[in-house]
Amino acid sequence: MSEQVQLANQSTHSALNMVLDTAYQGIDAVNWKKLFASARQGHLEQFIADMFAGKHINNSEDRPALHSALRNLSKTPVMIDGKDVMPAVSEVWHRIDALCNKWIGVTDVIHIGIGGSDFGPRLAIEALAHVPGIESRGMRMHFLANIDTAELARILARAQAHSTRVIVVSKSFTTLETSMNAKAVVAWLKDSGCSASQVTDSLYAVTANLTAAKDFGVNENNIFPFWDWVGGRYSVWSAVGMPIALQYDFETFKQFLAGAEAMDLHFKNAPLEENLPVIMALALLHQQEKHDIKAYAAIPYADALDWFPKWLQQLDMESNGKSVDRDGKPVKHSSPVVFGSAGSNAQHSYFQLFHQGTEIIPIDFIAVLEPMSDRPEAVAHHRILLSNCLAQAQALANGKTAANPNDIYPGKRPSNLLLLPKLNAFYLGALLALYENRTATLGALWNINSFDQPGVEYGKVLAKPIEKALASHQKDITASADIDAVTAARINLLNSNN
Repeated sequence: MSEQVQLANQSTHSALNMVLDTAYQGIDAVNWKKLFASARQGHLEQFIADMFAGKHINNSEDRPALHSALRNLSKTPVMIDGKDVMPAVSEVWHRIDALCNKWIGVTDVIHIGIGGSDFGPRLAIEALAHVPGIESRGMRMHFLANIDTAELARILARAQAHSTRVIVVSKSFTTLETSMNAKAVVAWLKDSGCSASQVTDSLYAVTANLTAAKDFGVNENNIFPFWDWVGGRYSVWSAVGMPIALQYDFETFKQFLAGAEAMDLHFKNAPLEENLPVIMALALLHQQEKHDIKAYAAIPYADALDWFPKWLQQLDMESNGKSVDRDGKPVKHSSPVVFGSAGSNAQHSYFQLFHQGTEIIPIDFIAVLEPMSDRPEAVAHHRILLSNCLAQAQALANGKTAANPNDIYPGKRPSNLLLLPKLNAFYLGALLALYENRTATLGALWNINSFDQPGVEYGKVLAKPIEKALASHQKDITASADIDAVTAARINLLNSNN
């Protein structure tokens, strides 16, 4: 039996009718055994148990990381410091369901949030829009994240003020981009002739800071909570994901949660050797150890998932882009750079680098068994799409020899194939939870806290004195404790042109 046949026979794993094929990772049985042994020696099984048990695995902030409770549809008690959180979670579900039935005649929803308050619901709305036969409730869902007013202007040009609802999403309710965009939308509502009471009735908030939301003018009955044990990039399962229910109905949102819950149960209970998130994490770790990789790509061969790599960038790089471990010691490895876009478009963009570049970049090929439309061409087109997916993986793995150096493909470029039976709310939820759990596994293997993000704060602090200097319109700003000489010169350049 050839080595490739052996790898093919040993490399197929499944859960929830999803298939993970690692044959092209180039990891033989001996090395897989070593990887699983290393994971056990690193107490990975205990880490998984502690995460689901509500232990304070976010050690820097002394909090649990219990986003899994948000999709715990079985309502099995989830204890945090001796208190079951499921009644509060269930209450949010009931309120979202009631809101879906209440919003009649709404033409536009403006969802204002950035980062984790934006990527998850935006991805879900975009992905599910491609599901054949899915029913939209007719309203236009707009996502406003960037402080650049181009996005704001485009949305307000389309929305109908008197039938618009606004959801402001911010865990702290102090995020600068979100608060400024929210103020601009409120001003637009007023300028469009909405009365004070109409504006109040139009405003909703999803936040952990009830007081700040009320101070902004949101009626307490319109505030949906989420909690400090939910990280922003893990929050789509909370009321942050409310647009999914509002756009497609509450049952669709429940199916989204159900897929994630099913993947959580697999991650929690499956042996490491059969555990999809663990297998994917160990494969990436192996490529770091063997090839010192600096990047990996996620290429979904489904246009519906074009936003998935953007969501994944935040999940991985904000969670695990660290240079020190939980003990403050330098790390050997942390998150590679993550990028990607929908295949087969990606083939005509950067696959040249994959095949013949000097860097080895592992790839997750993600494919869907069923076509994503009911067009008469769908079956033939989908067959070509899948053919391209399989062919690219084969070419990357095997390479090609040639007399002309330009025609040589080195091969031995590792990849996974992740096959979804279909793309619907259930499998979208399962896909996202698979990668969330893989990210947590990698953090555990690297001894990194995947649930804080201190690195994003320093730039925000520095932006305040810089904004003040720009607002002054002075052209003679000099270096200071907050502004270095290069930035001072750039401020002067900008102020000279304003």
